[in-house]
Amino acid sequence: MDLNDIRAAVTLASLVLFLALVVHTWSRRRRAEHEAAAALPFADEAIEPHPAPAANRQGE
Repeated sequence: MDLNDIRAAVTLASLVLFLALVVHTWSRRRRAEHEAAAALPFADEAIEPHPAPAANRQGE
Protein backbone atom coordinates (compact mmCIF):
# COMPACT_ATOMS: atom_id res chain seq x y z
CA MET A 1 0.00 0.00 0.00
CA ASP A 2 1.56 3.26 -1.06
CA LEU A 3 0.80 6.85 -0.15
CA ASN A 4 -1.67 7.31 -3.01
CA ASP A 5 -3.82 4.44 -1.73
CA ILE A 6 -3.97 6.08 1.69
CA ARG A 7 -4.87 9.42 0.11
CA ALA A 8 -7.64 7.78 -1.90
CA ALA A 9 -9.01 6.05 1.21
CA VAL A 10 -9.00 9.30 3.21
CA THR A 11 -10.72 11.14 0.35
CA LEU A 12 -13.37 8.44 0.03
CA ALA A 13 -13.96 8.37 3.80
CA SER A 14 -14.27 12.17 3.84
CA LEU A 15 -16.82 12.07 1.01
CA VAL A 16 -18.87 9.41 2.79
CA LEU A 17 -18.83 11.38 6.06
CA PHE A 18 -19.81 14.58 4.24
CA LEU A 19 -22.74 12.88 2.50
CA ALA A 20 -23.87 11.34 5.80
CA LEU A 21 -23.80 14.78 7.41
CA VAL A 22 -25.83 16.30 4.58
CA VAL A 23 -28.43 13.52 4.77
CA HIS A 24 -28.64 13.86 8.56
CA THR A 25 -28.97 17.65 8.40
CA TRP A 26 -31.65 17.71 5.71
CA SER A 27 -33.70 14.79 7.01
CA ARG A 28 -37.41 15.40 7.49
CA ARG A 29 -37.15 14.65 11.21
CA ARG A 30 -35.10 17.84 11.70
CA ARG A 31 -37.56 20.09 9.83
CA ALA A 32 -39.16 21.40 13.03
CA GLU A 33 -35.75 22.33 14.45
CA HIS A 34 -34.82 24.17 11.24
CA GLU A 35 -38.12 26.08 11.21
CA ALA A 36 -37.66 27.09 14.85
CA ALA A 37 -34.12 28.28 14.16
CA ALA A 38 -35.28 30.23 11.11
CA ALA A 39 -37.91 32.03 13.20
CA LEU A 40 -35.45 33.17 15.89
CA PRO A 41 -34.57 36.53 14.27
CA PHE A 42 -38.26 37.42 14.20
CA ALA A 43 -39.03 36.41 17.79
CA ASP A 44 -40.82 39.15 19.69
CA GLU A 45 -38.86 39.26 22.90
CA ALA A 46 -38.39 42.21 25.19
CA ILE A 47 -34.73 43.09 25.14
CA GLU A 48 -33.54 44.65 28.35
CA PRO A 49 -30.82 47.25 27.91
CA HIS A 50 -27.52 46.67 29.63
CA PRO A 51 -26.94 48.92 32.65
CA ALA A 52 -24.63 51.85 32.07
CA PRO A 53 -21.10 51.36 33.38
CA ALA A 54 -20.58 52.73 36.86
CA ALA A 55 -18.79 56.05 37.05
CA ASN A 56 -15.31 56.17 38.49
CA ARG A 57 -16.00 57.06 42.10
CA GLN A 58 -12.47 57.15 43.47
CA GLY A 59 -12.46 60.93 43.73
CA GLU A 60 -15.83 61.19 45.52
